[in-house]
Amino acid sequence: MELLCMSKKSELEPRTYTSVLQLCAGLKSLTDGKKVHSIVNSNNVVLDELLGSKLVSFYATCGDLKEARRVFDSIEKKNVYLWNFMASEYAKIGDFKESIRLFEMMVEKGIEVNSYTFSCVLKCLAALGGLREGECVHGYLLKLGFGCCNSVVNSLVAFYFKGRRPESACELFDKLSDRDVISWNSMISGYASNGLAQRGLEIFKEMLHLGVEVDSATVVSVLVGCANSGTLSLGKAVHGLAIKSCFDRRINCSNTLLDMYSKCGDLDGALRVFEKMGERNVVSWTSMIAGYTRDGQSDGAIRLLQQMEMEGVKLDVVAMTSILHACARSGSLDNGRDVHDYIKANNMESNLFVCNALMDMYAKCGSMEDANSVFSSMAVKDIISWNTMIGGYSKNCFPNEALKMFAAMLEELKPDSRTMACILPACASLSALERGKEIHGHILRNGYSSDQHVANALVDLYVKCGVLGLAELLFDMISSKDLVSWTVMIAGYGMHGFGNEAITTFNEMRDEGIEPDEVSFISILYACSHSGLLEEGWRFFYIMKNDFNIEPKLEHYACMVDLLSRTGNLSKAYEFIETMPIAPDATIWGSLLCGCRIYHDVELAEKVAEHVFELEPENTGYYVLLANIYAEAEKWEEVKRMRERIGRKGLRKNPGCSWIEIKGKVNLFVSGNNSHPQSKKIEFLLKKLRRKMKEDGYFPKTKYALINADEMQKEMALCGHSEKLAMAFGLLTLPSRKTIRVTKNLRVCGDCHEMAKFMSKETGREIVLRDSNRFHHFKDGYCSCRGFW
Repeated sequence: MELLCMSKKSELEPRTYTSVLQLCAGLKSLTDGKKVHSIVNSNNVVLDELLGSKLVSFYATCGDLKEARRVFDSIEKKNVYLWNFMASEYAKIGDFKESIRLFEMMVEKGIEVNSYTFSCVLKCLAALGGLREGECVHGYLLKLGFGCCNSVVNSLVAFYFKGRRPESACELFDKLSDRDVISWNSMISGYASNGLAQRGLEIFKEMLHLGVEVDSATVVSVLVGCANSGTLSLGKAVHGLAIKSCFDRRINCSNTLLDMYSKCGDLDGALRVFEKMGERNVVSWTSMIAGYTRDGQSDGAIRLLQQMEMEGVKLDVVAMTSILHACARSGSLDNGRDVHDYIKANNMESNLFVCNALMDMYAKCGSMEDANSVFSSMAVKDIISWNTMIGGYSKNCFPNEALKMFAAMLEELKPDSRTMACILPACASLSALERGKEIHGHILRNGYSSDQHVANALVDLYVKCGVLGLAELLFDMISSKDLVSWTVMIAGYGMHGFGNEAITTFNEMRDEGIEPDEVSFISILYACSHSGLLEEGWRFFYIMKNDFNIEPKLEHYACMVDLLSRTGNLSKAYEFIETMPIAPDATIWGSLLCGCRIYHDVELAEKVAEHVFELEPENTGYYVLLANIYAEAEKWEEVKRMRERIGRKGLRKNPGCSWIEIKGKVNLFVSGNNSHPQSKKIEFLLKKLRRKMKEDGYFPKTKYALINADEMQKEMALCGHSEKLAMAFGLLTLPSRKTIRVTKNLRVCGDCHEMAKFMSKETGREIVLRDSNRFHHFKDGYCSCRGFW
């Protein structure tokens, strides 16, 4: 620089400037390079091709692409190499549109393009998804005679794979006579990225058969294919090849090996690769963390996080979200909170992806309060943020909060199909049919019906709102039904007491070639249980074990105990529990206890209750259930003893409550509460109906009053049951042709069940009652449950 500044113009040649600019570019000294440019201008040196190219290259190398472009535009005669250089520089920074625009300018100006020009523009079009434009470029390069050029065809192969056109890529590859290793690698990686990993592996085998020499890129591409297809044996063989060729020493190859082993379920193999690595980067750690995540080992992921801190490795967003996902999958709230503390300490709370992962972790661990705290503190929220909260509230049984969040979202941004799939379960949980219909309308208007998740959620909505006919119609409209679609419909039939229809649907699913999973079997066993189909239930239980090799879990055993109990086989149910290969939980014993109540077996109930109390000593419901069994048997001293036991433990019974939705508003009724504005009208209607029932020879089943009092007091207690209040309110408020739909948080009592049958017969109204167990469709004095409730 000193010599340059001291020299006179006459003493300098153009190549002197280019030599100094080359030094400045090598050291990325923008300041010195700008001085050289200033001297060039002050000496009125003409920018020829060489000097102009060096200036453009210098500015681009130093990161000042704007100035590079200004110099580029000022050069009168530019060769193809300079055009290609500028296009490549724009592509490097992700400005693919400007790179394509330069290509268009080259064509307009008649610049003679070369193979590199086409390779660059095809990469840019692939990145932008410009399939049609790429096809035009393909036609243009064929016209210019580049159709047999190896590098250009390789770029075309990569372009078509990126555009999800593997058949076009394969056609080009087959016609290419001069294939090099890049051609083969493009095919292997292209198939892997298009979900056709096995075809990519076949290409690799063909490559070896023909004796084509592989490179590290080949090994990486094949390992990706093995990881995606779960082909561990071939992955191990390629690992051996990598060791022999010394490719395993390269960090990108080692990272891919890690990924392959963990995705193929061999976490020990991944750990061995990880421990042998001489050099690790953040990708190595993230791959290992992702492996623990897939295996559901949040503790292992946390240990790696601590080890990273000790070794001074800075975690990136990918590593952070992977660890949070591990905590979410294993339900490890404490570990998740430790990770949150790390995020706070490292100022990562402002990252949108990290915040979304945090909310997802808290939601899946059941802590919606923490999830809402993260959500509320976010400065920027995207649709994933809102969907995570809505879905979290729905799955954690906070349907009202989910609906409030959905309403707030509508004021901020437009929901998508995933939002619909998240909010519909909240409507289903509340049996909020009117609200669900509004959302269904939004789905139709925005074309979300074709989304599989949305279609399944809609069927589930109408099933749980008691509109089984509409659920069937929507189910039939799903063109490509998946396992979830079939399972939802089978469960729906079971919930409504249509066991035979559930069995028919299950058989249709198998005829379609869809194999049931453990959830499908829970649904069909549940359906058999709620329809009293004992033989069919046993048949499905044995099919599950013998034909599908699915080991029964507690839920399957619970269904079988429930089926035996409902059909009066109490002793067999007790023996079945005693011979179970896994320890029964309170739900299983509780099913038998419910059976004891149905068939009034006090002695067995006492025996079963002790097992339940031992397993869940704080669950009030079971104490109340035994007290009810005593009350129905009029053993009032035992009832008193049970209530004293409940009092000593400080337990409280959940009050019976029912609700009915009218004009989008949910009206709640609590047993024995007369605070509703229309309570007097409701009471008058119930007394009137009760009188008519007596005139028809029906007398109240006062044993369901569950109090030690005279008959009149018991009858008054029965009149205050929440489901009766809700049904009466529906009769008073809804139009005569409208179905009355009531939901109750507990099991409906026998007297209310009889009252509902009488109401449907006397008023000519259809009543749909959903209790904690199932649906009851009352019409013309009959119920769909046929006594199995």
